[in-house]
Amino acid sequence: MSSGSLNSLTSQSTSAFGWTEKASLLLPVIEALCFLVPSPMDSINIVIFDGVCNFCNGAVNFIIKRDPEGVFAFTPMQSDLAKELMEKHQIYNVGVDTFLLIKNGQCFVFSSAALEIAKDLTGFWYMFNVFRLVPVPIRDFFYKVFARNRYALFGRQDQCMVPSNEVRSRFVGI
Repeated sequence: MSSGSLNSLTSQSTSAFGWTEKASLLLPVIEALCFLVPSPMDSINIVIFDGVCNFCNGAVNFIIKRDPEGVFAFTPMQSDLAKELMEKHQIYNVGVDTFLLIKNGQCFVFSSAALEIAKDLTGFWYMFNVFRLVPVPIRDFFYKVFARNRYALFGRQDQCMVPSNEVRSRFVGI
């Protein structure tokens, strides 16, 4: 029996039972259900930061010091994971002028990300959430002005930071 007739026989037997048609009808349903199953990344609060920015690296260290429970994990914006998460949450054209927070399946950007992080830090940092009274466009205007000038104020590195052994487990996708 030639391979052509074997393929013909196989396709006849599967189509005789209707499996091919049924499987093709179920495929979109299965793909849709995959989005309902939470991925392990959905249960982690991930801070996406500019890995070459000195200020951003300092902000990550600041968060780590005030997050003894390990609520936050971190990935540089330059990583494949960050790009994947940004695509999943339809975050386009933010450039590297911000950091993002993925928390409970929701994405926070600009000043909203900073305030959401402050809410979960130890100490009195949660009090900064009083700035939520300021309209988002005004908060984000000042955030973006600072973000555009952070390299000039704090400098940058040629490559992403390498986390120390003590905090390496807090970094994902690197």
